[in-house]
Amino acid sequence: MILRSDMKAGRYRNLVLAILIFATLGGCKIYSFTGANISADVKTFSVYYFTNRAKLVNPALSSDFTEKLKEKLIRQTSLKEESENGDLVFEGQITGYEVRPMAVQKDDMAAQNRLTVSVRLKYTNNRNHEDDFDKTFSAYEDFSSSMSLNDVESSIVPDILDKLMEDIFNATIANW
Repeated sequence: MILRSDMKAGRYRNLVLAILIFATLGGCKIYSFTGANISADVKTFSVYYFTNRAKLVNPALSSDFTEKLKEKLIRQTSLKEESENGDLVFEGQITGYEVRPMAVQKDDMAAQNRLTVSVRLKYTNNRNHEDDFDKTFSAYEDFSSSMSLNDVESSIVPDILDKLMEDIFNATIANW
């Protein structure tokens, strides 16, 4: 009987110690299992519409990108969306949407093509301007040269946007 109560007391002590260590290491930032690393004074975000300035234009890309970024921030953080002047501000433009041949085979024909989307992001942290930056992010997907861009666009653009969202999230919210 005495042995069991000593074991329970030891477990309780270890649990309290673990909580204290976690609280101490946590400091003033909020960490989550989604990778968010947000200062406690940051409560809101604003995502302004990303205009499409690429030479080749996908008509839905601007709205798809903007909405996907908002959704990512809502799903993976506890921040509230503000239409303007959030603690964190995301703005910019789509600067590239281009197809290039890859993996040339005989007769100078491409075996694959690559669709690359580039986005210029101006990120402003109104609580800590040391985190501000203006940077270009790019992501791509390859597809068979036997298919046209129209054939694959609806299936590969969402994958490219997912990659861009992950890179942007890691550079801003996760501070990687």
